[in-house]
Amino acid sequence: MKVEINPEETSRAYAFEMWMKAPNPMVTFFKTLDVSRLVKISRRTGMKFNMLMCYCIGKAASGIPEFYLLPVDNKLMKYDEIAVNTIVANSKGGVSSCDIPYSDDLLLFNQQYLQHTKQVAESCTNHDLTGSMVIGTSALAQYEIDGAVGMYSGIFNNPFMIWGRYKRRLLKTMLTVSFQFHHTQMDGAHAAKFLDAVQKEIKALG
Repeated sequence: MKVEINPEETSRAYAFEMWMKAPNPMVTFFKTLDVSRLVKISRRTGMKFNMLMCYCIGKAASGIPEFYLLPVDNKLMKYDEIAVNTIVANSKGGVSSCDIPYSDDLLLFNQQYLQHTKQVAESCTNHDLTGSMVIGTSALAQYEIDGAVGMYSGIFNNPFMIWGRYKRRLLKTMLTVSFQFHHTQMDGAHAAKFLDAVQKEIKALG
């Protein structure tokens, strides 16, 4: 569920005034993550690496209050749920969008990930959760890229993460991600805290 709130009654009042009507209010950070643990868990359990990444992203975001806010149509909206979006290759040779509701229960999140991505791939119909604050992701797992900056359309202000193929370095497996966010929603410190939290959740995943 989402409700409109008064920016003046939140910690984002100044940011809303400064950035809501800026020509390009998006900021992009880059970070290289150690994803060795996710690779091991994926191989041991058969769980998809992309699903594990989405789970850690959702878990990291769920602990940061700014992720429950989002500027929409020149208004500041507050959400009570978070979802993680993934791009799915569909049966027509194109791509479709799939929102996965975040759950702290990894097995439940995995179940919903598999169910919804399969449904979207077969039907070629997007699965959108309009009542949730959605974190977008795009995994170009077959390509080695050093980073990517998302396009700001002025329509979707959601935070967005992009990554390519992970790289092996000695005893570690590393993955460079880009994270784009709307400055009204959060400041650089919040974004940096989030990326640190993603790394922490990756290393703590059992």
